Amino acid sequence: MTRKRVSVYWGATLFATLALSLAANFYFIRDAHAQRLMKPRIPPVTKENWTDAQREMMTPYENIGAINIGATVANYPELAKDWLVFSSHILRRNSLPARDREVLILRIGWLCRSEYEWAQHVRIGRAAGLTDDDLAHIMKGPDATGVSTHDKLLLVAATELRDKAFISDLTWNALAKTYDTKQMMDIVFTVGQYNLVSMALNSFGVQLEPGLTGFPPVTR
Repeated sequence: MTRKRVSVYWGATLFATLALSLAANFYFIRDAHAQRLMKPRIPPVTKENWTDAQREMMTPYENIGAINIGATVANYPELAKDWLVFSSHILRRNSLPARDREVLILRIGWLCRSEYEWAQHVRIGRAAGLTDDDLAHIMKGPDATGVSTHDKLLLVAATELRDKAFISDLTWNALAKTYDTKQMMDIVFTVGQYNLVSMALNSFGVQLEPGLTGFPPVTR
């Protein structure tokens, strides 16, 4: 290949690479908080095919209207049964106030782009006292205008755990003025649990149930 042809080849390759990069970046920005998979990778087990063990396992999911995640993990009943024990602690026996728990869950769900988690916990969060302004703060993050000092600390903690797998001394010490040891532990385990949940929901392709609203349009 002549020097001129090599130059043309690499020029064309560079142009194509830049074009693909720009297209990918545009897509990511445009689709920053859209549901990742439009159909399941692991189909949920249909109700008519539930075994007795699966039917018993599905009761808590039916009670909270989260059928699709329950019916998805029902493909692996042994794992689902054990996981439900820890999930129940985080959602039902958590030492944190319910509103604080939901701030953490929604923040990690937003950061992980887990639309199913977001949709389910907006509903739960509203029941725990979250407002439209609170949801806007959660999406914007700790630097949101008008966020309370307390909520700011929760948003910082969730964000630090996501980004660094570590709550900084500054954040930890500030939260520890409000929370006892069990509550501090529950902050970490709550964010960790729903980071895991987000991974599963996104990777398995769990779809929203009818009537649930996903992410709001991203303002640019």
